[in-house]
Amino acid sequence: MFVAPAFAQESGSDNQLQTELAVETHEEGVFPPFDSTHFASQIVWLAITFGLFYLFLKKVVVPRIGGIIENRNGQIAQDLEQASRMKAEADAAVAAYEQELADAKAKANAIGQQARDAAKADAEVERKKVEAELEAKLAGAEARIALIKDEAMRDVGQIAEGAASAIVQQLVGAEADQSAVAAAVKAVRS
Repeated sequence: MFVAPAFAQESGSDNQLQTELAVETHEEGVFPPFDSTHFASQIVWLAITFGLFYLFLKKVVVPRIGGIIENRNGQIAQDLEQASRMKAEADAAVAAYEQELADAKAKANAIGQQARDAAKADAEVERKKVEAELEAKLAGAEARIALIKDEAMRDVGQIAEGAASAIVQQLVGAEADQSAVAAAVKAVRS
């Protein structure tokens, strides 16, 4: 304990002894908490302070921290459960989308196949119609060609008969028999 020298002189001999002890201790340079005369009171106060601090931690701090940890664990578990539920919903949505996409592709292929078949059938009908028209035109053209050929052959036969008659007349000097010339030209044409 630190006592001023003036106070120590008034108190008497006991106080003077304590004052001298305090002054000597102070003068020796010993830090008061490390003074061995005060160890007992310091240990008592340390035990009281430690006990109060321990009770404060046990009754206030640790339950609050435990509550916070429990709340966080509960929130994390709830978030994980919600995430797994949402993942399952997303997986189901993806599967439904893929199924609908596959159905749409199959339907599109079926529609395309039907369109190709219809186009082939229409093209076949149109081809047959055009072929029939072409065959009719071809038959008509062949008939006209045959008619023209017959007319040309008749004309050729008449021209040949005329030419043959003229040649015979120039060679022989007399007119040739028309029936003989026609028979000769006809024999050559066949």
